[in-house]
Amino acid sequence: MRQKGWKQTTIGTMMGILFLLGVALPGIASAEEDVKLLKQRLEQMSKEMEAVQKKLEDIERKSQDKEEAIAEMDDRLNKAELHTATDKVAFGVELRTRADTLQYDNIQAAPGALINGFFTDYAAGGFNNGTLAEIQQRMGQMAAAGMIPPTEKYDATNDIILTNKFRLNMSAKVNDQLSFSGRLAAYKVFGDSTEVKFNQGSLGDVTLDGNTSSLPHGDTIRLERAYFNYKQDLGRVPTNFSLGRRPSTDGPPLEYLNNSLEGGSPLATIINWQFDGASYNLGLEDVTGIPGAAFKMCYGVGFEGDWGNTYSLGNQQPDVDDVHMFGVIATLFDNDSTSAVLNWAHAWDITDGFTGLTVMPFIVTENADSTFTFEQNTGGYISRLQPMTELGDWDAASLLLRTNLTERFDKDIDLFLSGSWSHTQASRTSANPFYKIMGMGLLNSNGELEDRDGYMIYLGAVFPMPWDAKFGLEYNYGSQYWFNFTGAEDSLVGSKLAVRGSVYEGYWHQPIFNDNFFATIGVRYYDYEYTGSGNPMGEPMKIAELNSLNALNPVVDEVWDGYISLTFRY
Repeated sequence: MRQKGWKQTTIGTMMGILFLLGVALPGIASAEEDVKLLKQRLEQMSKEMEAVQKKLEDIERKSQDKEEAIAEMDDRLNKAELHTATDKVAFGVELRTRADTLQYDNIQAAPGALINGFFTDYAAGGFNNGTLAEIQQRMGQMAAAGMIPPTEKYDATNDIILTNKFRLNMSAKVNDQLSFSGRLAAYKVFGDSTEVKFNQGSLGDVTLDGNTSSLPHGDTIRLERAYFNYKQDLGRVPTNFSLGRRPSTDGPPLEYLNNSLEGGSPLATIINWQFDGASYNLGLEDVTGIPGAAFKMCYGVGFEGDWGNTYSLGNQQPDVDDVHMFGVIATLFDNDSTSAVLNWAHAWDITDGFTGLTVMPFIVTENADSTFTFEQNTGGYISRLQPMTELGDWDAASLLLRTNLTERFDKDIDLFLSGSWSHTQASRTSANPFYKIMGMGLLNSNGELEDRDGYMIYLGAVFPMPWDAKFGLEYNYGSQYWFNFTGAEDSLVGSKLAVRGSVYEGYWHQPIFNDNFFATIGVRYYDYEYTGSGNPMGEPMKIAELNSLNALNPVVDEVWDGYISLTFRY
């Protein structure tokens, strides 16, 4: 019975469990599907949340970038405003260090016996303490009797002379109409700061207003140029007016030799001289249809007679007026590859020098009793020179033609040719005691007052070379009565464009770092034919026919100048 009951009970229990499972299984299957669907929905929501989060991050990053961009722009604007408020003037620097080796051949000078005659009393056979008539009569007697001794000849060498030339360029632009330009300069020989040279008869041996920044004059900073420029269009004609210390040095075509841009507006063939004045320029290209056509009028003061001189506002010395200069510069054609420029200049009342400092070999004094005293400058004392006489007027004209062969022959070759003319109209003989005893005036001697005409030709070519270098060749020749105002030309020997004779030159410009740093090596040969190159005083004499009275100052015949330089520009 127990066994049967147990079996019945077991079977019943199992049947109950099976019943419950049968009832529960469909519900369990349905829950599993719900869980699976829920998981899918959660995964989808998670992905959607990640996408939303990414979009939010993108928006936030873009917002930060925008804020940073705005901040950067604001910073730039603040810097620009600060620059505008504080940096009114832009600066540029130029430094050239140069070594020259100079060889002077066949220098002629009066022998010591003749020079000592000026320090010997007239009663003892010399010239000292004689009157003008007595001195000139004795000179005439010596010439007639063949007693004027021949010149002495000698050579001189400066193996190496080093110079530093520094320029500080300044520019300021208010707007498109009004601007300013300026330049400070220092130019000195290594180991020298005297500012004054020994006088050998050239204007370049006197420290003048016209050359203070262009020739070595110690370690002093000089004002080379400072002027404003005001532009105004008159219909189709652009004009500009400028006033101040002029950009009148290193003009065309010296840019080839200097490996630079044009340095000034007057043609360097007739004007290379610092002066103060004004200019007015008319751009005529649009109205004429000629490329680059322009017309400029220039005015300058070469010498102020009533300031700083012993005779200022007085009557003790002969009256010397200011030296005024006027000129025109006409650009006849300029299409950037070919140009033609004509320059004419006129100067009134040229004087027997300009106020300046130098070291004279001896001092000549005209005394109250009309006698002349000659005193040796044994101590090398500095003399202050000033003009005493108006000698006459001067005219000069120059035509410069330039071209580049790139467009025509695909060769980057520059060619230039210049022809120049000068005319002097003498009106008086100098009252300066030294010049007076020789009867010197404007390119005249012995009391003559003749008009003189001179000419000069100047030509050159610049060729492209390997390593981006340039090789230039130049030649110029000046006639007996050639005279220009180029005493500020950068040369230790003297202005080559003032030479009465021939000058040959070759040079190589080698870039080291673009145009900012380059080396130049060259050689220049001077072959003087007549005396007094660059000096308006006295009649130029043929060097081959000199006598001692024409060589009281040393007369140079030939000079070799070899040079090498390094130039930094920025």
